[in-house]
Amino acid sequence: MKLRVFAAICAAALSSQAYFVPQAWSAEATAVAGAPETERLVSAWGTALQSIPQMADLPALYRAPDVAGRTVRQVIYPQIAGKQMRLRISNLYGTGPLVVESMSVARAVSGSSAAVRVSSARPVLFGERKSVSVAPGAQITSDPVAFDVAAFQPLTVSTFVGKEQKLVAWHRIASQVNYVSALGDHTDDASAGAYRGKFTQYAWLTNVSVESPTAQAVVAIGDSITDGMRSSLNANRRWTDALSRRIAQEGGGQTAVVNVGISGNRLLSNSACYGEPLASRFERDALRQPGVRTIVVLIGINDINFAAMPARAGLDCDAPHTQVTADSLERGYQRLIAQAHQRGIKIYGATLTPASLPTDREAIRTAVNASIRSSRAFDGVVDFDQALRDPARPSVLQRRYDSGDHVHPSDAGYAAMAAAVPVDVATGRAKQTQ
Repeated sequence: MKLRVFAAICAAALSSQAYFVPQAWSAEATAVAGAPETERLVSAWGTALQSIPQMADLPALYRAPDVAGRTVRQVIYPQIAGKQMRLRISNLYGTGPLVVESMSVARAVSGSSAAVRVSSARPVLFGERKSVSVAPGAQITSDPVAFDVAAFQPLTVSTFVGKEQKLVAWHRIASQVNYVSALGDHTDDASAGAYRGKFTQYAWLTNVSVESPTAQAVVAIGDSITDGMRSSLNANRRWTDALSRRIAQEGGGQTAVVNVGISGNRLLSNSACYGEPLASRFERDALRQPGVRTIVVLIGINDINFAAMPARAGLDCDAPHTQVTADSLERGYQRLIAQAHQRGIKIYGATLTPASLPTDREAIRTAVNASIRSSRAFDGVVDFDQALRDPARPSVLQRRYDSGDHVHPSDAGYAAMAAAVPVDVATGRAKQTQ
């Protein structure tokens, strides 16, 4: 079935149903309820969490650092400026309380160091208190923090957690080095001396929003190609970063491109390693971003590919090996389109990029892309496939855009993806494709 037919079906179905907000998320609603009516928050930075596999003898890739009684310092790059910010922390997938003893935000000396500028640290409070306990599955947003946020300049968020705290969820591919301290509260340390441990994930922090009357957020959601896998470490070379810089340079105003991609993610199937299916996490990770007006979706290549992966003993990240068709992926897209349109949010479909697939899987990818281009069910199309493919061999990446694994783009490839997104589409000014 084609996307336009299912658009009407799904929109009608959703219009008759009320949204169910799990009780586990009520903490955020309570925390933000006291905000002044004049305050308009817009996401300046964000990420999506995934559970960490819980089993003995995990591969090193999935072993979490020891954070108990320590301070975790994370480096982030807000993409819009403001004089006041709020930070959201999440205990999604937690089995016990997330105990934060103290938290601070500061100006980083650089994006590749744990050091911060002297006297720049500001406390992050929750209900005017330094400490907070977040229930399993819940999230909470901080009180406003008076801070002169500069777009594209690095900040650190330092979180001192309880002595029993364990890391059970993270964003695994951060493309950014973060830090774990020696024992104790080092939230206000300007020096990097206490931060001896390093890791390349994000933990607990899922959103930083600033107060702005004119800014807006574009949410990019998808798999590893949105996540920026194999882009340069500590360099912000994901396509979303390049797009945000391009919008600013071309006069697109204050627009953040908030990246909630998860490497390995699928549209329709869960994974022990790669997170909930995008269709399940779309409400939480995309639609509920403060200030979101536009969403760009790039998902489906893992649904196509993982079905053919051999089963593995122990940790099988590709399980379940669910077979998909172009039609089943199109129906999944329709769920996203209907949800976005019910909220008045524009949603753009991105074509699946070349991945050197065998003939049978390539046929599914080609059919999906043809439907995305022709159905007009999305508000517009971002043709990443056309931007990256080898004109002589459309099933493979151009050599200059290949990071070396024939699936993930190089830094140059990610830049080409950003160039392929019309700025008027990214800023939500484009009219629906007819």
